[in-house]
Amino acid sequence: MATIRLTTAQAMVRWLAAQQTEAGEAFIAGCWAIFGHGNVAGLGEALYGMRDALPTYRGHNEQTMAHAAIAYAKQLKRQRAMMVTSSIGPGATNMVTAAALAHVNRLPVLFVPGDVFASRGPDPVLQQIEDFGDGTVSANDCFRPVSRYFDRISRPEHLLTALPRAMRVLTDPAECGPVTLAFCQDVQAEAWDYPKSFFTPQTWHRRRPRPDTHELHRVVTALRAAKKPVIVAGGGVHYADACEELQRFAEAHHIPVVETQAGKSALPWDHPLNLGPVGVTGAASANAVCAAADVVIGVGTRFQDFTTGSWALFRNPNRRLVSVNVAAYDAMKHGAQPLQADAKVALTEMMLEIGPWQADAPDPSLKADWFAKVDPLTDAPAAPSSSEVVGQKAGGNALPTDQQVIGAVQRTSGPDTVVMCAAGTMPGELHKLWKAPRPGAYHMEYGFSCMGYEIAGAMGIKMAEPDRDVVCMLGDGSYMMANSELATAVMMGIKITVVITDNRGFGCINRLQMGTGGAEFNNLMDHTAHVNPSNIDFAAHAASMGAAAVHVSSIAELEAALARAKDATGPFVVVIDTDPYPSTPHGGTWWEVAVPEVSERPQVTEKRAAYEAALKERNTQ
Repeated sequence: MATIRLTTAQAMVRWLAAQQTEAGEAFIAGCWAIFGHGNVAGLGEALYGMRDALPTYRGHNEQTMAHAAIAYAKQLKRQRAMMVTSSIGPGATNMVTAAALAHVNRLPVLFVPGDVFASRGPDPVLQQIEDFGDGTVSANDCFRPVSRYFDRISRPEHLLTALPRAMRVLTDPAECGPVTLAFCQDVQAEAWDYPKSFFTPQTWHRRRPRPDTHELHRVVTALRAAKKPVIVAGGGVHYADACEELQRFAEAHHIPVVETQAGKSALPWDHPLNLGPVGVTGAASANAVCAAADVVIGVGTRFQDFTTGSWALFRNPNRRLVSVNVAAYDAMKHGAQPLQADAKVALTEMMLEIGPWQADAPDPSLKADWFAKVDPLTDAPAAPSSSEVVGQKAGGNALPTDQQVIGAVQRTSGPDTVVMCAAGTMPGELHKLWKAPRPGAYHMEYGFSCMGYEIAGAMGIKMAEPDRDVVCMLGDGSYMMANSELATAVMMGIKITVVITDNRGFGCINRLQMGTGGAEFNNLMDHTAHVNPSNIDFAAHAASMGAAAVHVSSIAELEAALARAKDATGPFVVVIDTDPYPSTPHGGTWWEVAVPEVSERPQVTEKRAAYEAALKERNTQ
């Protein structure tokens, strides 16, 4: 057997570079790396040697560079992924949050944190966590519950089994998620005679499981008996590249479609059968058809509580739940009739099996009424009269709303725009109000709703689709939590537009606090203990990292700045002060947030009574 002598790190990088997609591209598109003593000598040298085949990018924070890798995979519908490496210790544990984000969203990313010495010679090494009862534990064991596959490379020959297992998970539609290969730092540098055949390029086929005949028959039988069916389109529709099949299926059978955060843009916003976003942040039109539905067909959705209104949304006492999902775990949730299969294949075979059956088309007035209510919220505000200007100068509240900001971004967007976000106020408002013209035009990380995903995620989206116009929308809270990759975007010449809405705190949670009867406390800066008032110049801060940045004072100025952003060659940041209190009053449904049973505040007692009534209603459905 012909062999080649390589260090374990060299062998890992060479093998990863040889793994290909069906399109002939490298599946691992690159590696994000912050080097330290746990990976710089071994993996660092190996990555340098393969820098042309597997490029290495340097971020400023381990968590956010992992977010960029995850967003890259999400935007490419899991067809390609990235690797992320860090040193042992804080560099590794910084990535645990990102691993959880990828796990929740079923997205592929390969984590390769440095680990302790397998020899235990220098034990304990710098940054090593010592478990008093288990000598095999390191900080990297934190990755176990948030990884779909975990392994520790403590011998060179471990790669022969660990790497194929890792790729199987990264490319498997049902088990897809984060993989962690904790890499002992002495083993990275250790040489071994690897079989040359191990590095033969391999193409990973996209598996599309077909539905079981029995399950397909049961689902079709249920659907034929339906009078008011509805399809809940989730992220799995995008990952399966099944948007066209979804549209054909819905049109053939007159079934309305509602969209989750991950599923939004599966159908164009103006398609007659797209009744809009569903659930807690949903449209009245979508929630109305869901409340009346006798058969609810989830396609590629996890049925998260925001989608189901904590399972209070589907109110028809005779309703049946069908779940089309490639993962058995998701297909069986809440007693659903499962159809475990690839969404693209399942929708095609369902249409063939069901024949000419059609439901009654949804009432078009539902959608028309919804837009009649919410479109005015996103309109540009009228210019104030001279008397109003005087009043504003005297202390009147003239701050724009988030809805108006969304309207401005929408009006300046084009068919190639991708709007993206993750946490805070914007996800709910964008879900309700953004009009996505095509699949992939809306990128929301709402499975983990991770503050700080936004800027790094926008960078990953742009790397995945360089020809797209990527607009990142985030609040001042998310910006303060993780803004360092803005410097990376400047450094790499990545053109993204960042819209920062400064409402001086955590406006979304402040509204939730008030909505559950609580006093405004510890969310907005005005209600937070401090010696000096917070007055951060976000535009100046962004500019200090090299971005083009401007602070605007009105919606008209925002639109003008967004127009200028199109000619920028790198990151362009627009900051606008917004009112933290208004939210879209239309649509939505109940969401279970436990309210204290005992409180000195009468407002809390009142909300507790409403909470118990809602629980009773939900539990008796």
